Amino acid sequence: MTDTALASLSNGLVYAAMLTYAIAMVVFAASLAARAPGRRPLAEPALGTSRRQGGVGVAVRDAPVPARSPVVQPAPGRRGGNIAMSLTWLATLLVGAGLVARGLSVGRVPWGNMYEFSVASAFAISAAFLVLSLRRDLRWLGLLVVVPVLLTLGLAVTVLYTEAGQLVPALNSYWLIIHVAAAIICAGAFCVGTALTVAYLVADTSERRVSRGSRFWGSGLARRLPPAQRLDAMAYRIHTFAFPLWTFAVVAGAIWAENAWGRYWGWDPKETWAFITWVGYAAYLHARATAGWKGRKAAVIALVAFAAFIINYFGVNIFLTGLHSYGGLPS
Repeated sequence: MTDTALASLSNGLVYAAMLTYAIAMVVFAASLAARAPGRRPLAEPALGTSRRQGGVGVAVRDAPVPARSPVVQPAPGRRGGNIAMSLTWLATLLVGAGLVARGLSVGRVPWGNMYEFSVASAFAISAAFLVLSLRRDLRWLGLLVVVPVLLTLGLAVTVLYTEAGQLVPALNSYWLIIHVAAAIICAGAFCVGTALTVAYLVADTSERRVSRGSRFWGSGLARRLPPAQRLDAMAYRIHTFAFPLWTFAVVAGAIWAENAWGRYWGWDPKETWAFITWVGYAAYLHARATAGWKGRKAAVIALVAFAAFIINYFGVNIFLTGLHSYGGLPS
């Protein structure tokens, strides 16, 4: 297969992934709407159980034992959630295949410009969500993850698309693999952590309003989410994982800058906003350990840090000029 055919195949796989994500988004929304509010027991206790009296098991004879175990009906929305998860797996595989085809078409890693970085980040966001879902049921989070993935891919194919080509000299380094790969993984982790933070704020606000007897517009959604404390803990763990990796990405970028431009740090817009992002997430982790700043205040700091990450991700390359302006934006 020629390089041009591989590049075309990559584009087709990305578009197929977008269609699959769009269907998954609709199914996730329907599943979340059908999800029963609050916690529900998985099954009623079986009849005819025994109790202990004085250390001796005594059968309860006044409770007839059914001939067979009662059939437990699946929770409302669970089947739709399973379908949406399967579609998300398929879409992630399609994006991954698109990245592989793009890399083969140019003979390098497929994140040498903003288009490729965006597609790789969409893959990382989806993959981070799916990896976490292997350990716990995250169907309720799917909508908050698939939407930013679709937005990222949409921006990539409409605004940031660049024809497959070779790297500019400044990017032709093994540091492209190390530095940018770390940033891509952080993009996935930060996005999932932000989705959990938003879910936490909705759940926490609802719990506070309900305790005061007042209404909240998001109570319907909040009743379909896990408790706020659990959401807060999940977001904290993901940010704790991503922060050291982002620190490594910033340091690796400084080392790469010294190799490419002869200085470690020059307050280029990209470097500046990468540092602001680092300060934001450092402040979040510090707030989590400070009395009076846990919970909602720390969550707001996390959202501010993610906003700085988005500015560093899109705004710097699109609206600002600097040494990092070789991101491959179409002219």
